[in-house]
Amino acid sequence: MQPTAELRTLTVSIDRPWREVYDFAADPQSFKRWASGLGQSLQRVGQQWFADGPEGRVTIRFAERNDFGVLDHYVRLASGEEIYVPMRVVANGDGCTVMFTLLRSPGMSEATFARDAQWVERDLQALKRLFTD
Repeated sequence: MQPTAELRTLTVSIDRPWREVYDFAADPQSFKRWASGLGQSLQRVGQQWFADGPEGRVTIRFAERNDFGVLDHYVRLASGEEIYVPMRVVANGDGCTVMFTLLRSPGMSEATFARDAQWVERDLQALKRLFTD
């Protein structure tokens, strides 16, 4: 049985309708414009998505498009370990809030967890800029 992980939910509010932001962010091909962690090398081969990670090639499974704003995805590392990445776009007045939940992996140092949180913050701000510039 795996213990409950420490987590941080990082958010950004965007003054655009939730569906517009969701439709953009749900398209893996848009990742290269805002998701620096996977986006630069993300490619589709058949029905699967792949990217180059720090420790080798990773496989990514994305949630099916839905009416709930769910953008969850799973990243399978070259080691076989699979990382769950919960992400949502929710309506917030006339705009929306994007929520990214970062789960601390077993054995991950506090410094690495903090660095990953900063990385996610940068990516969320990059997403916001695409809708405000």
